[in-house]
Amino acid sequence: MIYLYAKAVHIIFVICWMAGLFYMPRLFIYHTEAKDKGIEAYTILHQQFVIMENRLWWVITTPAMIITILSALLMLHYNPALLSMGWMQLKLVFVSCMVAYHFKSQQLMYKLRDEKSTWTSGQLRMWNEVSTILLFAIVFLVILKSTLNWIFGVVGLLGLAITLMLLIKVYKKYRQSKGEKVN
Repeated sequence: MIYLYAKAVHIIFVICWMAGLFYMPRLFIYHTEAKDKGIEAYTILHQQFVIMENRLWWVITTPAMIITILSALLMLHYNPALLSMGWMQLKLVFVSCMVAYHFKSQQLMYKLRDEKSTWTSGQLRMWNEVSTILLFAIVFLVILKSTLNWIFGVVGLLGLAITLMLLIKVYKKYRQSKGEKVN
């Protein structure tokens, strides 16, 4: 029964963690684009974005990651046979990438706070899609497990990544056609 409670908690906090990882890069994009508003507006917006990013990160995103990992470890403790399964080993690789993404995003947050970020809003839009691609990989892997045809899985992930990048470029052209300054 403890395993099922841990699984429920795991699913809930994965959702919370992902919500934070999806929204934080959007804040980074808006924070970066605030520089185009002039020094007075930027000063006010910068202070507000620093507060918003800090609260999102330390109140929702990071605690959710910690609870996600702890509940996963509890599940693995109660069902260690999972570690011998290929799909679980690959899932853990993708989860490790998600944790690395988390900490790289934290580094970006600090650079924006200290006004030392060199990332453009276009680069941040691409960065925003990394968590989406990792989430797709993890969910499909967990649901399909060993029945996943790895060739189609890899091709599908690459197709998703290419589609997301093309959509970003289309959106950039759309914004340019509206007369917006695009980085």
